Amino acid sequence: MTETSDFLVIGGGIAGASAAARLAPDASVTVLEMEDALGRHSTGRSAAIYIRNYGNRTLRALNRASEPVLEAPHGISDSSLLTPRGEMLIAAEDELEAFDTYLKGAEGMEILSAEDAVALFPLLRRERIAAAAIERDARDIDVDRFLQGCARLARRNGATFVTEAPAERISRVSGSWRVETPKGTFEAPVLINAAGAWADQIAGLAAVGKVGLVPMRRSAAIVPPPEGVDVTGWPLVASASESWYVKPDAGKLMVSPADEDPVEPHDVWADDMVLAEGLHRFEQAVTMPVTRVERNWAGLRSFVADRTPVVGFAPDAEGFFWLAGQGGYGVQTAPALSRLTADLCFSRPSELAADVVLALNPARLA
Repeated sequence: MTETSDFLVIGGGIAGASAAARLAPDASVTVLEMEDALGRHSTGRSAAIYIRNYGNRTLRALNRASEPVLEAPHGISDSSLLTPRGEMLIAAEDELEAFDTYLKGAEGMEILSAEDAVALFPLLRRERIAAAAIERDARDIDVDRFLQGCARLARRNGATFVTEAPAERISRVSGSWRVETPKGTFEAPVLINAAGAWADQIAGLAAVGKVGLVPMRRSAAIVPPPEGVDVTGWPLVASASESWYVKPDAGKLMVSPADEDPVEPHDVWADDMVLAEGLHRFEQAVTMPVTRVERNWAGLRSFVADRTPVVGFAPDAEGFFWLAGQGGYGVQTAPALSRLTADLCFSRPSELAADVVLALNPARLA
C-alpha cells in the first residue's frame, strides 16, 4: 500500500524537522528518516552555538533572520533556545589577514587587547595573541530542545515521521515522487531533499543532477580543565585561521581541531591523528597541557563549492526541492531556511532579500 501526502521530506535532522514544522499547518507532510531516531548525525553532533558573524555574506543574512525565532521560538518551546556564551576570535601574527577578513562586514564585534582576551579566557598565552575580538552576543543553542520542539509542532499539525526508513528507490510516477523504503512506499508531488551528507546520493537515486556536495569530517574531544578552575562562564575561543576552537561544555572543555577532511557520507568518527594534531595546536595557544581526553566524536559538515546552502527547486526535475549544503551553519540557519522552504513551496514572497534567495538557488550550480 502506498501512503500519499503533499510533501515528502527525506531527512529527520533539524533541516527536515523544521521544514516539516513550517509546512504542516497548510499541507500534509511525511518525513522519512533512515535512522531509528531524529537528528542522529550532524544535528546531534553540533557545536551548538549561534554566532551572528559566522560564514559568508549570505550565511550572515540567514543568521540574522533566524535569531528572532531562536530567541522566541513560539510553538517550538516555551522559552528561548539561546543562553549567553560569547565567541572570541584570536590571532597570532601569521593569522592577522584571516582576522581582518572575518571582521569585514561583521556586526557587534568588539576589538580586545591581549590582556582583555586573557581576562575572559585565563588559560590563553598572552604572548601568542597579536589581535583579538569578541562577539559578546554569541549564544549557546539548545539543539535537542529545538529539534524535538520542531518535531512536536509538525506532529501537532498532522505531519508523520517515519524512522528506519531509508530511501531504497525513488521514481517519478504520474506527477508524483515515489520513495520506496523498508517501512513502505510513499508518494507526494514534492520531494524535499533534506538528507544532509547523503543529499547528493538521494539526488542520484532520483536521477536528478547532483550539486557537488562534499561531506567533511569535523572532530571534537572533551578534556578536563585544570583542577579547581571553573570554566562555566568563559566564551568560546577560536583561532582566526580556524585551526582549532575551544568551548566550555558542562564544566569541561570541548576542543576541536576544526578539521574539514572530505569523506564519504557515513556514521563518522574522529581520526586519532587529526585529533592529536588539533589538540597540539590548542596546547600551543594555552597554558594548560592536555593530559587526558575523556571522550571524542565527529560529525559531518557538507558543503558545495561556494560554501553556501542549496535551497530551492531543482532546475532539472519538477517537484524536487533541495534543502542541503548547510555546512556548519545548519542549526543556526534552520529557522530562516525552513521559512524560505515553505515560502517557495507555497509560492509566497520571502522576507529574505532577493539577492540572498538567489544566492541559495540550486540553479547556480547547474
